[in-house]
Amino acid sequence: MFNSLSDRLASTFKNLRGKGRLSEADVDATVREIRRALLDADVAVPVVREFAAAIKERALGSEVSEALNPAQQVVKIVNEELQGILGGETRRIQMAKTGPTIIMLAGLQGAGKTTLAGKLGSWLAGQGHKPLLVASDLQRPNAVNQLQVVGQRAGVPVYAPHPGTTSEFDDPTGDPVQVARDGVATARAKLHDVVIVDTAGRLGVDQELMKQARDIRDAIAPQEVLFVIDAMIGQDAVNTALAFQDGVDFTGVVLSKLDGDARGGAALSVASVTGKPIMFASTGEGVKDFEQFHPDRMAKRILDMGDVLTLIEQAEASWDKAEADRMAQKFADQEDFTFEDFLAQMQQIRKMGSMKKLLAMMPNAAQMRQQLENFDDREIDRVEAIVRSMTPHERVAPKIINGSRRARIARGSGATVSEVNQLMERFGQAQKMMKRMAQGKGMPNMPGMGGGMPGMGGMPGAGHGGKKKAAKGKGKKVRSGNPAKREAQLKGGGQKVAQQGSSFGQQGSTFDQDAMNLPKGFEKFLGDK
Repeated sequence: MFNSLSDRLASTFKNLRGKGRLSEADVDATVREIRRALLDADVAVPVVREFAAAIKERALGSEVSEALNPAQQVVKIVNEELQGILGGETRRIQMAKTGPTIIMLAGLQGAGKTTLAGKLGSWLAGQGHKPLLVASDLQRPNAVNQLQVVGQRAGVPVYAPHPGTTSEFDDPTGDPVQVARDGVATARAKLHDVVIVDTAGRLGVDQELMKQARDIRDAIAPQEVLFVIDAMIGQDAVNTALAFQDGVDFTGVVLSKLDGDARGGAALSVASVTGKPIMFASTGEGVKDFEQFHPDRMAKRILDMGDVLTLIEQAEASWDKAEADRMAQKFADQEDFTFEDFLAQMQQIRKMGSMKKLLAMMPNAAQMRQQLENFDDREIDRVEAIVRSMTPHERVAPKIINGSRRARIARGSGATVSEVNQLMERFGQAQKMMKRMAQGKGMPNMPGMGGGMPGMGGMPGAGHGGKKKAAKGKGKKVRSGNPAKREAQLKGGGQKVAQQGSSFGQQGSTFDQDAMNLPKGFEKFLGDK
């Protein structure tokens, strides 16, 4: 949603790089571009004015003029001010001291309240609570049935004593206030610690809606009244939020449809205008596409700094500890990384959600946005199909996978031989990286991590650049420009350590196992079988 805003801000900050000192003209130009970017993103005008004024005041102050890197200091200021207009600090649900915690949902029709009720119930269940959904929306056709379906998908029980309106021609006969009151009593009797009450919405703000919402609020005395707002409605979000604040006096905001392609002005306006914190965000259509809203993390996403903390939380919630311990022990024992391990790791990553969303949380993700947009999550399914088309022996001993075996694997997985070869090449690189890390030598081509791996680009299977260099130097002896090294090469007579071939060797290859310092368990892959 914030792609356009992120790109505009990144372009603005790029103009500041390399400047040892910022003049007032530089600050004015930067603030002007930030103001334009926010207005283009549909942020409310009063919010933009306040935001721009705060940035200009701080940018012209001593914290920038005395900074060693003024450009980075301006980015830091913008980051802090973004956190401020997004709410400042993370706001959590206020739980009741005694009895069930009551959460009431309010908002316009079409904002996604009913779907969000199921997502919130599923999220609370994952936090160890025992929620109950209450169907108090008796006006919208099939709203009760929809909540029952959503509750079933989320694995959360639904209290729905009245079927509600089944078509637009029916008149509602049930009492939403009584349903909400009875739902709370049922939750208390059945020992549910959280009650989520779904209320009716309208196509526009009207007094009837507000009166019904106030009556429900007065009847059940909720700890939280969450205003659900469509993050795609732009400038109108502010007027709607203010109307609900006067009519219902909500305690927090939930942004739905945050995965849309709108410009994101609602998210940057509502908290600042109403003074109420954004507490949750819906990021997709799935039940699990729901997360707590952290202003500091969202500000970093907008500025393309990534959201590593959310990635870690998702990994901790979905990662299998037993599998992690097994891989850690295997890593410590310097055993070889196999396709079985590769498959297990892929399945662990899939539990965390969409790969595209995970990659988008990485720092500097905007620089590879085109690749992310073209990335197909089904690619993981295709890779898994290729691996599962291998025999158990082939998965643990990939060296035996020759041309005929690759053709068989391609036919069995519905892939091409070229795709199988590409997977084998990438797996070979992963194997080498894991081996080096297990030996404490750091990651290849990573300065400061054990000195890197010189010559990695020229090794077979190390990328396109390496292939070209290897082809260009084929049949030629390359001598070092260092006299001592050149003399050692001449004395050694160009002794061959290993015959050139694929990442996994070829028939007829000769290896000096002692000289290669192979990890424990790797020798079983070297025999021809």
